[in-house]
Amino acid sequence: MENCVTTEIDESRELALAAARIADAQKGSDIVILQVGEVLGVTEYFVVVSASNRRLVRTLVDEIEVQCRNSVGRIPSRTEGVREQQWVLLDYGDVVVHVFLEEIREFYDIERLYKDVPVIPTGFKDA
Repeated sequence: MENCVTTEIDESRELALAAARIADAQKGSDIVILQVGEVLGVTEYFVVVSASNRRLVRTLVDEIEVQCRNSVGRIPSRTEGVREQQWVLLDYGDVVVHVFLEEIREFYDIERLYKDVPVIPTGFKDA
């Protein structure tokens, strides 16, 4: 049983890292992966990404969806905020990707809410 749980966590981490890499390649900024599983219990990771404008929000969301489907065979079970393009959630169950307009991310300051959870290193220059 422990091996199954470990495998699921590893797959979740890989999905989070894949989403972060895609966002970085598409000019997302301030990319952070938060390991929230111990605190929330309903998901393992948050991937938090900033975009400088609404068009970039849309591009990031589209590319993360397409490339995660193609590379790891995963599609989000739910998306929210696509129409407004200010704060879009891609809910993969075990991973939730948050794509923010910079000023919206600054306002909500989601990292402050989860300041005590582990941060997974991405190795990106602006992370």
